[in-house]
Amino acid sequence: MTRLISFLLLSTFVACSAAAQSDDASYCKKLGDYATRYLGDAGGNGGTRPDFDILEGVAKCNKGDTAGGIAILEKKIRSKGFTPPPR
Repeated sequence: MTRLISFLLLSTFVACSAAAQSDDASYCKKLGDYATRYLGDAGGNGGTRPDFDILEGVAKCNKGDTAGGIAILEKKIRSKGFTPPPR
């Protein structure tokens, strides 16, 4: 009986951590898109291109370091006087 309870608790923990990682990844992408759109430098084709801080944050997100990417992107957004989008 205790093995079953232990298994169920472990399964629940693993499922919750996987969902949190997925949420962090989607939030990281949202921050990267937001930062590029509103804080990027003017591009030659009339659009915007991200600066080096934004590129670093997006690269960390893409490599799976969502905590590092989120920290960089939120700091960049706040430094320009904007509020990061909600999670």
